[in-house]
Parts: sequence; structure tokens; C-alpha cells
Amino acid sequence: MPTRVWDYLPEYESERQDILDAVETVFRSGQLILGESVRSFEAEFAAYHGVRHCVGVDNGTNAIKLALQALGVGRGDEVVTVSNTAAPTVVAIDAVGATPVFTDVDPRTYLMDVAQVAAAITPRTRCLLPVHLYGQCVDMAPLERLAARHDLVILEDCAQAHGARHHGRTAGSMGHAAAFSFYPTKVLGAYGDGGAAITSDDEVERALRRLRYYGMERTYYVVETPGHNARLDEVQAEILRRKLTRLDDYVAGRRAVAARYADGLAGTGLVLPETAEGNEHAYYLYVVRHPRRDEIIEALREHDIHLNISYPWPVHTMTGFARLGYAPGSLPVTEALAGEIFSLPMYPSLPLGVQEKVIAALREVL
Repeated sequence: MPTRVWDYLPEYESERQDILDAVETVFRSGQLILGESVRSFEAEFAAYHGVRHCVGVDNGTNAIKLALQALGVGRGDEVVTVSNTAAPTVVAIDAVGATPVFTDVDPRTYLMDVAQVAAAITPRTRCLLPVHLYGQCVDMAPLERLAARHDLVILEDCAQAHGARHHGRTAGSMGHAAAFSFYPTKVLGAYGDGGAAITSDDEVERALRRLRYYGMERTYYVVETPGHNARLDEVQAEILRRKLTRLDDYVAGRRAVAARYADGLAGTGLVLPETAEGNEHAYYLYVVRHPRRDEIIEALREHDIHLNISYPWPVHTMTGFARLGYAPGSLPVTEALAGEIFSLPMYPSLPLGVQEKVIAALREVL
């Protein structure tokens, strides 16, 4: 079989009975929408992160969008973030009518270069949106100081950082709110779509619950503020409840895979992932870098190894965001990375033989 970056089937085989039992539990519960499974998952996910509230939603993009709205970010506001991210981060900012403002990224970690954020703040800035990318956290202390100084809110994009920690704090516990995706590939992935926003702010939590259910709060038949239909599915919530108990094991498995890559690929010329000081990396992706990236990927296809690039097109270069006015060369590190980075297969149930095949093929090609 072809070797790919991600495959859920090995995990499913090992957890099949628990997953099928989760489905059976929901089907026999008598409540298929916003029932006990969603409520329990919300409480357990909040507790894992040491925050007061979790609101489950239908996907990670809406988790960002609704969290921005709940934080009071909207038309005319600016949100400082990065272009080296999945497009949904920026799509969500645009969806609430705000303007994304990009900083470049650190050339070692590929995360937001926090030293550039102060210069990006204007009188219209309302929110700082760090993206905890590839499984590790942005340096949050400078952002927290800037937010306090300029009266800004911080929304953490944690779609790729389940189980990651920064100086002992969980990803998602350091801002005013945080957004998560449970897309199947994630460290904590559903068997379909799903997302959540977490916060310790009671008013933000109330707004999130209104926004995910048409804008209704005190009665389900009266819209108090315009909202959405963005509910987390009961079946996905029950599956996520079961998998949440194994999240730390998933992270440990990913770290073991990362350690084998680090040993096996040392001295090849690949730039391997670097963990920033104070971070505990969850390795959602194992992103490497080489100036001959495209040639390497093509050569690996001959070994039946098919790899991904996260991300080949920075958001500011996409046609859909050309109106933002970022000229080529405006974010030099981000643009250089887009031509050199690629991801190796990474998931906790990655068979050892498959990983050895990837390492051997890379060593041969390089």
C-alpha cells in the first residue's frame, strides 16, 4: 500500500470496540442533538485545559469565527495573526468582517515572530490571534503583555496543538479564549467534523452558546442576537469523550515517532523540527525543510511514499486575499518556508516498518 502522511485505520482497528460502543451509547440515549454526550465532553475538555468553560461546535473554522464574535471582534477591527497557517484561520477572521494583519514567522520554529507584533498594532487592532502550529505553542508572555498594554483580546488557534504545553500551561489556557478543531487528522480527532471553543470568561461562554444555536438563549424559540447553527454532533462528542482519556497517550506516541525520525535523519541535510524553549511539542505534524523539497517529494513517490506540504501557499499570496495588499516579499520568512517545508508521516499508530521505510528512502534520496 502507498505510504501517506496520515491513516486512521490502524487507530480504528485498536479502538474499534470503544468507538462502536460510543455510537451505540448515543443511539440508545434518546437524544441525538446537544444531549448528555456533548455536555459531558464539554465539561471534561474544559477540565483537561484548566478552564471554566467549553462550548462544542461543528468544526474548527466556526470555533474561531464564533469565538471572535463572542469576544466582540467584528467589522472595522484588525486581527494580528500569521500567513503561515491553514487558510481557515484567516477565512474565519474575514467572515466576521475583521481585517487580518500578518506578521512574519520565526525561521526556526515557523511560529509567529512575536517580536514583530508590536509594530503591527494600530488603533483598529482588537485581537491577537497566535496559531500554535504543527504541535507547539507560540511564545505567549510577550503577547499577554501587549494585550494588557493595548486593551486587546487574545484568541489562541489550537487546531494543531491538542496536548501541547508552554511553560507548563496547556495550549488554549493562556488567552481570553481558544479555538480547537477535531477534524479526523488532529491529535484529538473525531470520526467526522467537530470543534470547540474554551474560555474562563462567563460572558464569552454565554455568547458562544447563543451563537452556536441561532442566537437563542433563554428559550429555543426566540432569537436574542443573530447566531448560527453550529452544534457539535452527539456521536462525535461521545467518541471524543472516549478519545480524550487517551490524549496524553496519543501525544506520547507522536513524540516517540518524532524521536525515531530525529535519530534516523540526523546528518542528512534535512532541517528537522526545533522545539522552542519552554514548549512540550505534541507533534501534530513532523515538518522538515530542504531547498530541494520538490525534487525530494517527487523522488519519494517512486518509493510509493506520498507526502504533504503544510503549507505550500501562504495565505497572503492567495487570490482570495489579494485585496489585503501584501506584495511578494512582504513576509520573506513565510514565503521562503513555503518553498522548502514538507511533512513526514506522523500519527501515534504509525507502524515502525513504515517509518523505517520513510527514513531509508529519505537517506537514499538525500
